[in-house]
Parts: sequence; C-alpha cells; structure tokens
Amino acid sequence: MHLDHGPHATAVSADAHRPDGSRRALRIGLGGPVGSGKTATVAALCRELRDTLSLAVVTNDIYTREDAEFLLRQAVLPPERIQAVETGACPHTAIRDDISANLEAVEDLEEAVGPLDLILVESGGDNLTATFSKGLVDAQIFVIDVAGGDDIPRKGGPGVTTADLLVINKTDLAPYVGSDLERMARDAKEQRGELPVAFTSLTTGDKVKPVADWVRAQLASWTGPVTV
Repeated sequence: MHLDHGPHATAVSADAHRPDGSRRALRIGLGGPVGSGKTATVAALCRELRDTLSLAVVTNDIYTREDAEFLLRQAVLPPERIQAVETGACPHTAIRDDISANLEAVEDLEEAVGPLDLILVESGGDNLTATFSKGLVDAQIFVIDVAGGDDIPRKGGPGVTTADLLVINKTDLAPYVGSDLERMARDAKEQRGELPVAFTSLTTGDKVKPVADWVRAQLASWTGPVTV
C-alpha cells in the first residue's frame, strides 16, 4: 500500500514484514519517460545514501540490461546489490500488470544481501500513464525533465498526478530549451494538490538532495509503527 500523504502519515503495508518477522526493505519505484534521467537519479541517490543506508536496486529494460550495466560501470553499489529485469514487453507491464519478475528480484536481493533498508525499482522508459503496482512498491517517484516541454505537468496523466513525488529534472537546461520553471511549478501544483514536487539538476546546485531528503522522510515513516 502506498504511504499516506497527510502531515502525520505513517507507512502502512500489509506485507511489511518478512516471514521471519523482521521488517522488509522499503520499496520505492522510479518511473518516467525515456531520457528523463531516471537512471542518473538512481545513481545519484545511491551515492548520496549508500554510506548511511543498506540499499539495492532493480532495473527494468525491455531487451537489455543497459541501465544495470550503467550503474555497474559507475560503481554506485557493489555488483551483488544491482539486479536487472528484462521485461520483454512494454515497461509498464512488469511494474503494474505482471509484477512477478520484479517481486522475485527484490525478494532475491533481500535474501542475498539483506537486511536492507531500501530497494529502488527503476522502470524502463514509459509514457505519462506509467504507474507501479501497490503490490510491488510502497511509494512511487515519477521523473520528467524540462527538455520534454514545460507543458508536461499541465498534460497530467497518472504518473504526474498520482506519484508520491514528482521530480522535474534537468532544470539547468531550462534557458536553452525555452522551458518556464515557474509555469511548470504552477501546473504541477494544480494537477497534484498537496503532493510534493522536487526540481533537480544532477549537475548543479543541490543535485539530488531534494529527492534524497524525501526518501529519508519515507524511511523514517517506514520504520515507525506498522498497522495491518
């Protein structure tokens, strides 16, 4: 079940514990269109969090292991903490419709290198309708970028409107592609209400810190009391 969004929200999941009674890792999904910066965001989160958290990553590609191989080349985590799923079909199928391969991957990681605090599940590039099954992840991040057009938040779609966190990435490119960040912020607010939005540039400023801070907040909630 997704985390609640209220100011005093507590992470709630019917399967929050492993069979031995210990608490399983928090699972956060990252989705978004091709080229929005999902894999780069995952890599940056791993670098930001790996010294204080025990984490692992599952990547999804249709016919390759390219995203996992990128993370391995970047050495963001030890190889045994990165697993690749080849979906063989549209990415949303493996994260929403038939989640068995991804569930097996996250469970294998917990068994092999656990106990883990956090597992990041990255979807393959998809469109604005991509959402994760609540049976796979506890919260979802949706990543778009300014180069895709500053009208994306206004267009909405389930990824933009319902994700637990919307990330508007590559803000450093806004002057070069004619994107109005203030307009994007207004449109995102109109579409999402009180759900949070983070603006990021992975090459300048705070880089991935706004997303990492949000992840830490979810973990703080996750490690609190569990209601079944």
